[in-house]
Amino acid sequence: MSPRDAHALQRVAEDEARLDGKLDGKLDGKYVGERAAGRRTNQSMGEVFAEFWRHPSPWLLGAALAAAITGRVLAGPGSWWELLIPVGLVAALPVVEWLVHVFILHWRPRRVGPVTLDPLLARKHRAHHASPREIPLVFIPWQAQLWLAPAWAGLAWLTTTSWSGSWTAMFTLLIAVYAIKSGYEWTHYLLHSDYRPKGAYYRRIWRNHRLHHYKSEHYWFTVTSAGTADRLFGTAPDPATVPTSPTVQRLHDLSL
Repeated sequence: MSPRDAHALQRVAEDEARLDGKLDGKLDGKYVGERAAGRRTNQSMGEVFAEFWRHPSPWLLGAALAAAITGRVLAGPGSWWELLIPVGLVAALPVVEWLVHVFILHWRPRRVGPVTLDPLLARKHRAHHASPREIPLVFIPWQAQLWLAPAWAGLAWLTTTSWSGSWTAMFTLLIAVYAIKSGYEWTHYLLHSDYRPKGAYYRRIWRNHRLHHYKSEHYWFTVTSAGTADRLFGTAPDPATVPTSPTVQRLHDLSL
């Protein structure tokens, strides 16, 4: 086993031991240093929940969700088939997560003539990989949220009102979208927080995400689930068979 592979496996094992409260101070000087500097290495759910609301993204998502709910109430009764909208979106979430992660967040900058195509979301995600424990980098950038809100409203109108004439369906779609985005934002934040998970299912999701950040950026792309779309697209290998990527914290080996 190469030193790089050993380091990656040690990081994952140490993080898991930290979650169980079994981390020996001699094992990981980094976390000892964090304790000495006053950084908590485990927090209660109440503490991480309070920290969550100190960042702009949850408030922006919450405001958009509240606006969608208000619009849905004012639009009046709808049709029974609108219930299929959130069901379909939840079913599609692992695949959508995978596609967004691979093709948008891991976008490699490209030059088209004199212009370099390097979107904000991709730049921020590279910074997130470089510093996975920096909490502000965990969230969807607020600048992106400002243009995503009208984009989602336009898309919802095109996919519902333009063919069904139903404003209720449009607001139902927006409620589902922002509820799912809020759930994603909370899950991703929790995975990078110092909360100590109790359930086996959450631990599987947590370890899946740790492998993506410390083992290889080419695998384990889902965030709110483990072994779903990654299995479908062949990106959930046995970690022991995957060499540790030298660019796992320097995506595309680009400077930030």
